[in-house]
Amino acid sequence: MAITSAICNSFKQEILVGTHNFTASSGNTFKLALFTSSATLSKSTTAYSAPTDPAADPTSTHEVSTTSTGYPAGGNSLTSLTPVLSGDTACCKFSDTSFGSASFTARGCLIYNSSASNKAVCAINFGADKTVTSGTFTIQFPAQTAGNAIIQIA
Repeated sequence: MAITSAICNSFKQEILVGTHNFTASSGNTFKLALFTSSATLSKSTTAYSAPTDPAADPTSTHEVSTTSTGYPAGGNSLTSLTPVLSGDTACCKFSDTSFGSASFTARGCLIYNSSASNKAVCAINFGADKTVTSGTFTIQFPAQTAGNAIIQIA
């Protein structure tokens, strides 16, 4: 099992048929769910699947357990910034998100569209397990520019 950083193949097709709207004020609701190193996420991931028991440790999907302090089932909702052009590249960005008073370990995450049947957008591997103990776990998104943005279409 592994987490491979990638824009999901299903997302590439779904943007062409208007499934996803990243507009800040009237767009869809995107979420970020955290996963342990036992999860399998990649370009082939098509949707977020809730674990059968979000309080189990480990959960059936290897999502961080809700028994872990500071982690809500399904992860955090994200605040999208309206997409912009950076040169010839369309770029999306989300505001940073935090899990407060947290105690857990995560290896990666899945960004998904909870407004569209939990369809997957992208999988991200953090490069190593990231652990927080009685603190704040923050996901910082890169600049909304070509070569940096978390989601780019060139």
